[in-house]
Amino acid sequence: MRNATSTSAYDRIHFLMISLVHDKLYSLFVNPYRLLYVAGIRTKQRVLEVGCGPGFFTIPAAKIVGKEGSVCALDINAVAVETVRRKVKENCLNNVKVLLADASKSRLHDNNFDVAFLFGVLHDFPDVDAVMREMHRVLKAKGILSVQRPSRSERDLIDIISGNGLFVFREKNDGIFRFNKSEK
Repeated sequence: MRNATSTSAYDRIHFLMISLVHDKLYSLFVNPYRLLYVAGIRTKQRVLEVGCGPGFFTIPAAKIVGKEGSVCALDINAVAVETVRRKVKENCLNNVKVLLADASKSRLHDNNFDVAFLFGVLHDFPDVDAVMREMHRVLKAKGILSVQRPSRSERDLIDIISGNGLFVFREKNDGIFRFNKSEK
């Protein structure tokens, strides 16, 4: 796994490809506001975005939660983090914190977020269980974990997220799977 503090040629090229897909192509077919609403994001919430990439969902999430809410966006790619920080500044948003961090050891406070969402990144994690333990730790009681369905089967996704007992499957809508934090 790559180090969260390095910026390699791979990181820069990978980010450019992701930016092209998200900023130019994905936006033609996907309404980020609709998917974020399906994910459970509402006004005044504290939201964690894991794998913010070029910020396709970050800026809309910040606008949804409003001035009384906040968004913390994580990415392991330093180029992505700097790009999203620039977009946050350009949009004059004061409710977004963008961090260079590994999702399995974020160093965020316990029980801090109402919703955590992982869109298009689950396949990138070498240790999904470690990420799920971290999400369980940082979500508030009854917090929501929303995951965009990756290329694996629905049953596999549900088993991966809820198999360790940390999350309970709640519902699926528009390719977004919502789980609630269990009391475990």
